[in-house]
Amino acid sequence: MELHILEHSLKVASIEKEGIQICTHGLIKLAFLASKTRCKFFSLTETPEDYTIIVDEEGFKELPQSEHISVADATWLALNVVSGGGNASNSQPIGVTKIAKSVIAPLADHNISVFMLSTYQTDFILVRERDLPMVMHTLSSEFTLLRVVNGETVAAHNLGVTNGFVKPKLVPRPIIHPLSSPSNMFCVTSLDPDTLPSVATLLMDVMFYSGGPKEPGASSEDSSHIRFFSFSLIEGYISLVMDEQTTQRFPNNVLFTSASGELWKMVRIGGQPLGFDECGIVAQISEPLATADIPAYYISTFKFDHALVPEENIQSVIGALRTESTAQ
Repeated sequence: MELHILEHSLKVASIEKEGIQICTHGLIKLAFLASKTRCKFFSLTETPEDYTIIVDEEGFKELPQSEHISVADATWLALNVVSGGGNASNSQPIGVTKIAKSVIAPLADHNISVFMLSTYQTDFILVRERDLPMVMHTLSSEFTLLRVVNGETVAAHNLGVTNGFVKPKLVPRPIIHPLSSPSNMFCVTSLDPDTLPSVATLLMDVMFYSGGPKEPGASSEDSSHIRFFSFSLIEGYISLVMDEQTTQRFPNNVLFTSASGELWKMVRIGGQPLGFDECGIVAQISEPLATADIPAYYISTFKFDHALVPEENIQSVIGALRTESTAQ
């Protein structure tokens, strides 16, 4: 398999809910008027706590400076695993469970923190730019390493890392953060960029006005129903993650869905903000899922992590992860 190191230099930021209105102009431009910017990588995820933005440096210029925006330390690079040498954007994701043992676990073993973004098209592993030499050293035995330069894929040259690193001692990774599973069922979907103008008003409402009046019947929602919506526009491909109720607001035949119409349940990781320096969180979750051969999408946000697993697997997933959390 190939590991592509994408050319985007990325920023990860959090926008407080009360500050979203000052950013709306820039975010609308990034999401709906991409041709007016030079941005190639943009993702916006809303959780109950905040909005998480992942955006390249060109796109970051569209956001105002504000006390309501917190930016994670360092510049981040996106890695993409491609099977068979094809274009990752043309196929369904390899899946975070498929790369758990070959990418995520080895990086955790070398104390390299990762930030995950699964989309409808593919899975991105974000690493700090300063960690790239160690990342390449760690993964070079398993992957053909390639860099994307001006849109062209070329061999990634060794960045001066020698073989003098001590082989890490592999240790068990018990889950130490609380787990919860909201009652929502989620869809992972996409749409043709050409149809974006026809649903732009609806998408803006979903993105920015969720705190407004509830829809009829919403008052009957139980307390474990959470707000979660993710929109990504990366190199021209759109990805959407939203709950089943939100999906029903869209016109028929606009959203791409799998033939099975699969619904996903969420495992939410963290009882308080996780931060960016702790290593192994993604590995703690993805390794047990890989062992059980359960497919998963994984979306890291500024404060919490989120794994999406098939609806029918949620009880066995929770059971397996809670077993891991008590392992010593």
